[in-house]
Amino acid sequence: MSLYAWLLLATIVIPLTLSFEQRLRFYTYWKLLLPSICISALFFIIWDSWFVKKGVWGFNTEYVWSIRIYHLPIEEWLFFIVIPYSSIFIYTCLKFYILQPPFSIKQTKLITMIALITSLGGLLFYHRTYTFFNGFLAFTILVVHYKWFANKTWMSYFWLTYFIHLIPFFIINGVLTGALTIKPIVWYNEKHILGIRLYTIPIEDMVYAMVCLLLPISILEWLNYYFKIPNKH
Repeated sequence: MSLYAWLLLATIVIPLTLSFEQRLRFYTYWKLLLPSICISALFFIIWDSWFVKKGVWGFNTEYVWSIRIYHLPIEEWLFFIVIPYSSIFIYTCLKFYILQPPFSIKQTKLITMIALITSLGGLLFYHRTYTFFNGFLAFTILVVHYKWFANKTWMSYFWLTYFIHLIPFFIINGVLTGALTIKPIVWYNEKHILGIRLYTIPIEDMVYAMVCLLLPISILEWLNYYFKIPNKH
């Protein structure tokens, strides 16, 4: 297998195995989780393919399979299934084991602050493709959540999940961006990013990770509102 494929396997093996744990029974979420992941994956695959075509980023042929679908190696397609699945598993565990919302239900100040930061970054560096579109996308999604979801209890668990998931994020994304290899698995064109990196990770990926987590969780919670999954407590 390719190095990228091994990394995805290492990411999914524990969440997938523990999906059948009898108290959590994460597998009962699959009927709602599948469309949530597929809808968000469709969006990000289109985004990803477009960025590869524009030369914003690309993939080192030494670490991925040769199969390409719309400019993307098959591992990148799997990325948008494996990472959301594993992240939502963390989210579900937190909701299951932490009965009280970890933060105040009122999320407006946090959403407003991050929305302003991302929009400002996008506007100031509009000439850098990844920085601009990343900031614009985050701002748009956060504005929608400010209006419709800011007072929802699940948003509190989302923020906790985001902060906790940064730990595996730095490990996985660090490997992808060259922390353990001579060349990165995923390379970034310096013309299209700020050039500020957290070790090997472009700082824009912090925002990208937030959006990649928030979108499928929002869809899942929206579906759960209409097709309720019984509370297991």
